Amino acid sequence: MMRIGELAAASGLTRDALRYYERQGLLPRSRRTSGGFREYDSGAVDRVRFVKQAQAHSLTLREIRDLVTHQSDAGRTRCRHVRDLLARKLAQMETRRRELDAFCKTLQEYLEMCGRALEARTPMECPVVENIGRGPSR
Repeated sequence: MMRIGELAAASGLTRDALRYYERQGLLPRSRRTSGGFREYDSGAVDRVRFVKQAQAHSLTLREIRDLVTHQSDAGRTRCRHVRDLLARKLAQMETRRRELDAFCKTLQEYLEMCGRALEARTPMECPVVENIGRGPSR
């Protein structure tokens, strides 16, 4: 068993973050000592690492909570739930990737506009700033 300060040190999170995770259902409710201190078992470190890793891979705290709160589900029920969540997340990420690809294309076009303007060596305003200032073309 470890107290919240020890879990904070082991996980790299603050005590406040750990309390928040517990309130949000990301960590199981801690046991309390007779003095009211929170105590966690060694599995709490693994759970916090999982939450942090899932966040780093763009899962929201709500999605992570959905994953960890269904740990008591068995077999196919659990697997279906995880599959559905991951399918939704993949679809969101694919949409985001397409949006990023389109933005990269726009930035490449702007970069080329700047290059042509600088090569012309004539006094002018930056064509990108002028283009952005006009707003979307209709």
